[in-house]
Amino acid sequence: MNEKNGTNIGTNEDKYDASQITVLKGLEAVRKRPAMYIGDVSIRGLHHLVYEVVDNSIDEALSGACDKIEIIVHEDNSVTVIDNGRGIPVDMHPTQKKSALEVVMTVLHAGGKFDKKSYKVSGGLHGVGVSVVNALSEWCEVEVYRENKIYFQKYSRGVPHEDVKIIGTTKKRGTKTTFLPDTEVFKKINFIYQILCERLRELAFLNQDLLISIKDERNNQEDKFQYKGGLIAFVKYLDQSRDSIQKKPIYISGEKEGVPVEVAFQYNTGYNENIFSYVNNIHTIEGGAHLVGFKSALTRTLNNYALKNNLLKNLDSNLSGEDVREGLTAIISLKHTEPQFEGQTKTKLGNSEVKGIVETIVGDALSNFLEEHPATGKAIIEKCLTAARSREAARKAREITRRKGLLNGAGLPGKLADCSIRTADGTELYLVEGDSAGGSAKQGRDRRFQAILPLKGKILNVEKARLDKILSNDEIKTLITALGTGIGSDDFDALKLRYGKVIIMTDADVDGAHIRTLLLTFFFRYMKELIERGHIYIAQPPLYRISRGKTEHYVYDDEERESLLKSFGKNNVNIQRYKGLGEMNPEQLWKTTMDPENRTLLQVTIEEAFEADLIFSTLMGDKVEPRRKFIEKNAKYVRNLDI
Repeated sequence: MNEKNGTNIGTNEDKYDASQITVLKGLEAVRKRPAMYIGDVSIRGLHHLVYEVVDNSIDEALSGACDKIEIIVHEDNSVTVIDNGRGIPVDMHPTQKKSALEVVMTVLHAGGKFDKKSYKVSGGLHGVGVSVVNALSEWCEVEVYRENKIYFQKYSRGVPHEDVKIIGTTKKRGTKTTFLPDTEVFKKINFIYQILCERLRELAFLNQDLLISIKDERNNQEDKFQYKGGLIAFVKYLDQSRDSIQKKPIYISGEKEGVPVEVAFQYNTGYNENIFSYVNNIHTIEGGAHLVGFKSALTRTLNNYALKNNLLKNLDSNLSGEDVREGLTAIISLKHTEPQFEGQTKTKLGNSEVKGIVETIVGDALSNFLEEHPATGKAIIEKCLTAARSREAARKAREITRRKGLLNGAGLPGKLADCSIRTADGTELYLVEGDSAGGSAKQGRDRRFQAILPLKGKILNVEKARLDKILSNDEIKTLITALGTGIGSDDFDALKLRYGKVIIMTDADVDGAHIRTLLLTFFFRYMKELIERGHIYIAQPPLYRISRGKTEHYVYDDEERESLLKSFGKNNVNIQRYKGLGEMNPEQLWKTTMDPENRTLLQVTIEEAFEADLIFSTLMGDKVEPRRKFIEKNAKYVRNLDI
């Protein structure tokens, strides 16, 4: 019995057959333009293949037909996904005149999720699903367990070898899909266990009681994710490195107009706002109507409670939205039969009616909670009042620095060596560690499009400071001025960024890694949109210069060094280890790290924002024990610890 949905698992088998498989169009364009369907053909798109197959199993869980999903990464980087759902239908499709299994696997936009009788809600964002995985795989095999039989079909690059056939009997039910990504599409096939785990953990949090397991046969790693606490467990997981001001998260659930809504949130002693919103398990990175509804309900309800209980003493105005979200960690999850997505990444919920639904459910439940828990209510309001006072202090600090010509780009910092091109397109700002490296970078750069900003020492750790204190830090003020975007919810505007690329260039040592992490923390907490828009990069300077006679090579890691030394032999080889950027002369720095024709840049992205939040709060927060555990767990996987 699935307690959450109140339905017996697998009771809908007679309602899910070939007639529910709707066909929209064929597969022709997938192999020609794979990036249109999976984002890209690099590491992101590779892992997306697994997510598409898992999403089919998650849809079975959403319908109450599945409570277990298993993922196996094999030694050859093929992947198997097994669920105990109803099994893909195998009977003859009414219009395609072939098995429904073959239709699902070979026809784009074919699946039960287009028929609301089969799936009330589904997690597939665009409906491309497993057919795209099949098209982009060297081979793919599917076993379906239905009606005590095992049905089987194999494909090569999306083309079936033969018709669906019965290969045995079984008492199991569900679907088993195994595929090997195609080397003609993906340059490198190497699934990263941790990346897969992050998405699977997220799905387990969002689907209470669902058991998701993963096993990596390449190195015998395995994990199981199952959370009886659901969203409450999710919030606790995110806040494990922070001190909460509540005994446990507030949990709200309700349904209105056929839309089920779940919310869990709590306040901590930190200064950052962390709200993650989902629709049908899809992370709505750009928010949307459900997020607006939650924020409106939170601000209105807390203000009403504070006024009613005379808690807004010595405050000139009501609490702002920014005040009530400081130190807040929240998860919003809803299910919708027909979600409408929009925005830059097609992950912004556009259904206007959802705002009122969420606002009503959250507002009513939170009002009742505050009345029943006055001690928690008072602690929350005190936290909000402190935030309001700090916001006012930050406003005054911005006004002072603005009058001095800072923050708005009117007076650029003196140590900024600007480029001659004045438009953002095609220009780059290098954030360089120290004056020595800054000097080499200024001499070695291309002055037309490359600007250099040397930073003195380590900037303030913004994880432990409010905005008013941050604005008193000279290095951060210099950085904000050079960027030209402003800072804070009232002033920040990503479109005012003065450069197309912002490149962090630090030494390849412990201090350099620390400075890099401090800068990334600053961008993640106060200018996240710059990361989301793809403006932030990390330079990759070489670790070694290896020469023999007049031949020289620049090497970027120890593995590459050993390979090169084997090809050289041991005679007359000179190895120079670069401890810092300042050890390279301007010509070398340009040639290895700044020349667009030769350099390697890592673009900073936020694939899993909740994991990024956890990492930053763990590494840069107040609690020592979570940081120690994180470093001990991850040190064996990296040469230079980074985010």
